[in-house]
Amino acid sequence: MIDLFKHAARKGLFLFDPETAHGMSIAALKSGFVPACAIPPDPRLRQTVAGLDFANPLGMAAGFDKNAEVPEALLKIGFGFTEIGTVTPKPQSGNPRPRIFRLVEDEGVINRLGFNNEGHDAVFARLSRISGNGLIGVNIGANKDSDDRIDDYLKGIRRFYSVARYFTANISSPNTPGLRDLQARASLAALLSAALAARDEEAAKSGRKIPVFLKVAPDLTEEGMDDIAAEALSHALDGLIVSNTTLARDGLRDQRQAKETGGLSGKPLFEKSTAVLAKIRKRVGPALPIIGVGGVSSAETALEKIKAGADLVQLYSGMVYEGPGLPGEIVRGLSKLLDREKVSSIRDLRGSRTDYWSARNV
Repeated sequence: MIDLFKHAARKGLFLFDPETAHGMSIAALKSGFVPACAIPPDPRLRQTVAGLDFANPLGMAAGFDKNAEVPEALLKIGFGFTEIGTVTPKPQSGNPRPRIFRLVEDEGVINRLGFNNEGHDAVFARLSRISGNGLIGVNIGANKDSDDRIDDYLKGIRRFYSVARYFTANISSPNTPGLRDLQARASLAALLSAALAARDEEAAKSGRKIPVFLKVAPDLTEEGMDDIAAEALSHALDGLIVSNTTLARDGLRDQRQAKETGGLSGKPLFEKSTAVLAKIRKRVGPALPIIGVGGVSSAETALEKIKAGADLVQLYSGMVYEGPGLPGEIVRGLSKLLDREKVSSIRDLRGSRTDYWSARNV
């Protein structure tokens, strides 16, 4: 599957602009054209994080399945969990096209989509039709023209409470003007207080407490990381997702595409996002769950995120270059790496290289 995609399907998809190719990938998953991946369960990969049971630590990051069109199909190709969205209360078209750019030499992607999605009602309707017990998170955001961005996050929690297994409050996209201002300490405190209060109200009514994660940017100062860690701990947040795309363009070979505005993801983000992950792990201590994102493209890079301090990992851009066989390849590869490491649980390796990565200046 991997070789077939690399040598044929990828060549075909790359004839189309990235957004059209993405739509074709969604259509292929919808139609069942992408076969399910049968992976023998490995109890060493199973763990409980934030009260949720994950069969394996690999998830699809938000952004691929913005409108909850294919969450079950993604779970069938090897992912242990998937995150839909970002979804906003009202539908919005996002920024003008073109707005996704491949940096093929770097195996990176720049996007400036701007939270394009069909809105709460359409996405809720799809999620409410899912009958399985797959682990599907809902990534919530604010409309670009919102008069009260914090209230948009509360609307997301209330609207999706009956169908989400966890929530991610996305305050780290660089493509909605002013959104990253919510990472400032006073604004973050207000957001977390309100969001967790809304969650607790819904939990009291339903009898089930849904975890809330916060997704942060990799472009944080040391002081910014201090603030996020302090607020996450003081508000008893359920976890962090580190990190979103970066505005940095260091070391890229494709200088033509590098000039495009937007957030950079894929292999060029790996070192920066992993260092920020480790720095935040040092600040929050061992108990708070962290999902590591950014540049995961192999079992080795997935495990390195875990060694840096992540409990779970997510990917998205790696699928652009490696195709739908990638999640299965990574999960099987993780089992082989655990054989080599001679450990009984992948959790035994978590944080084993936090000191190394937290000392990196990238």
